[in-house]
Amino acid sequence: MPRPKKCRRICCNPTTNYFKPCGIPINELKEIVLERDEFDALKYSDIDKLSQDESSDIMQISRQTYGRILQSARKKVSLSIINGYLLKINN
Repeated sequence: MPRPKKCRRICCNPTTNYFKPCGIPINELKEIVLERDEFDALKYSDIDKLSQDESSDIMQISRQTYGRILQSARKKVSLSIINGYLLKINN
């Protein structure tokens, strides 16, 4: 039986919820969902230039968990850019 998911502190609110390639209708695109904790992890690492230790302290999770969240977020964003998928940010 897996451990219960620990609550994470989420601070950022995205101004938009969808990013898609230009000229293709939404109903024709495969969707990738970026969770809010993944969105925060990207912001802290790539925009705010915080270390994993600082970011994990802000989110109140372990550094290893933060690293996994960040890796997942970067993979989803890369897939959506390279393959032209619809990127949805969950609220």
